[in-house]
Amino acid sequence: MNNSIIKILWLIVVCITQHTMAQQDPQFTQYMYNTMGINPAYSGSRGHLTFTGIHRSQWIAIEGAPKTQTFGLDTPIGKNTGMGVSIINDEIGPSDEFYMDLNFSYTVKASNRYKLSFGLKAGGRFLNLDWTKGQTQFPDQAFNQNINNRLLPTVGAGIYLHGEKHYIGLSVPNFFQDRHYDDIQQLVASERMHFFLIGGLVFDLSKAIKFKPACLIKSVKGAPLSTDVSANFMFDEKLTLGASYRWEDAVSALVGFRITPGLTVGYSYDYTTSKIQKFTTGSHEILLRYELTSKTKQLKSPRFF
Repeated sequence: MNNSIIKILWLIVVCITQHTMAQQDPQFTQYMYNTMGINPAYSGSRGHLTFTGIHRSQWIAIEGAPKTQTFGLDTPIGKNTGMGVSIINDEIGPSDEFYMDLNFSYTVKASNRYKLSFGLKAGGRFLNLDWTKGQTQFPDQAFNQNINNRLLPTVGAGIYLHGEKHYIGLSVPNFFQDRHYDDIQQLVASERMHFFLIGGLVFDLSKAIKFKPACLIKSVKGAPLSTDVSANFMFDEKLTLGASYRWEDAVSALVGFRITPGLTVGYSYDYTTSKIQKFTTGSHEILLRYELTSKTKQLKSPRFF
């Protein structure tokens, strides 16, 4: 059963990418530590209460460049169910968007090795636009009407197939198509449906070293397909080192350290490879994650996803 499900997931994403190209929702290099923000079916899958916070400063030295913060809290609430809250604050140019979503998951046994989780999310985002902030290429954009706390509903869904060392998931963060700030055109444009595919494998290279290749594909009609591929190594269940490549956008270095059984800190640096590279020194991210585990679970090897 698990092989059939994986084939179906890959078939779906191939069909999507043949007809669509992607404009980005807020993006994070360390997305693998905040998977619930991508796929609601991940909620509660770690088996304990987890807090995650990430701050991203993108394209340093460019005025009005994106600055994004995200906070996630998720926990199992029963044998087969999970719940979580995801909050994002995204600032770019004259735009400030605040997202808040409630996530719910339900998990069934797909086989002896795999579980299949179904997820739903619902919430909203507040859109603010102040055209007096930043600079625009077109003078008449300054006369666009400001927007104050416009509430836009969000409803999304996802599926997530996972075992002890494998995972794959497909999600749609928001089925509604509304309006948003387009930083390329510097105007309010139509929001289109996004599709996210995630996948990864964990290999034990030795008793002390784990290796995890992973990918994230983001697709939406009307913009370039975005693909992140990464390779991360965990040493002695404490130190994580890795690198990632975002297609035609950035090369990244990642480092993380498990300070205590529950507390992990991380940092990533993006070296921009696109045409904007000559205007910026890169992008930075800082991560904090705290897991509230029992003494019994703390003795077990931490899961690498």
